[in-house]
Amino acid sequence: MYCLFVDKPWLKYQFTDVHRKLIKTPDELESEMKDPTANIDKIVLDKTLGSLMGLALGDALGAHVEFRSHEYLQANLVKNLKGGGTWGLDNGQFTDDTSMALCLATSLIARRDFVAYDQLVRYKWWYQYGYMSSTGQCFDIDSATKQSLVRFAKNQKDFANKNNIPIQYMDFLSNRDCLRKFSVYCSEVGAAGNEALMRLAPVPLFFYRNPENLLNTQASVVKLLMVMPKPMMRADFMQPSS
Repeated sequence: MYCLFVDKPWLKYQFTDVHRKLIKTPDELESEMKDPTANIDKIVLDKTLGSLMGLALGDALGAHVEFRSHEYLQANLVKNLKGGGTWGLDNGQFTDDTSMALCLATSLIARRDFVAYDQLVRYKWWYQYGYMSSTGQCFDIDSATKQSLVRFAKNQKDFANKNNIPIQYMDFLSNRDCLRKFSVYCSEVGAAGNEALMRLAPVPLFFYRNPENLLNTQASVVKLLMVMPKPMMRADFMQPSS
């Protein structure tokens, strides 16, 4: 009924101190990973790593000029990794875009499928603990996303009470009947949370063998934290226009 990731602890949040104040950052979790025992297509692996590394590097490259005006960018061309900016990041640290992409990627790996509930759990961990953050803290989260995740956490508590589930296990729920009953759409209609486009890269990487599932999954990822007006809330709204 619960997915505790005992054999792969890096798939869940971990703290570096007994007071649970300092969370392990992605580079610290990486040291716990082991190479898979099965044979892997090295070309596919190289492309996957390249896509995710490119996402993180591109994010870090522009982090120090985030929210700057077009005029400022024209006068100060981005040529190298730099620290500073709105969030005072160190050289090479990435923003919420990569953090949320890593949350999505680890969810796909952990559940071996798109499980919206698990994805929201990891976004909640990011918001509450700084899970998958380059700094170990959540920053650059907009009010709509925050409200959605607060509502999700409340829905978890209500669901746990109604179904007699210990609250400490709610983040690891895997029972299919329970997952079907739980409503994962916690945003108000028309609300626009942290942009979804920048975190979608793990979806085509995961479903590259099943392109027919790709568009529907991408649409589902977007709708979790950025609900469109009702006429646009269709699984095919991301298909290119003719």
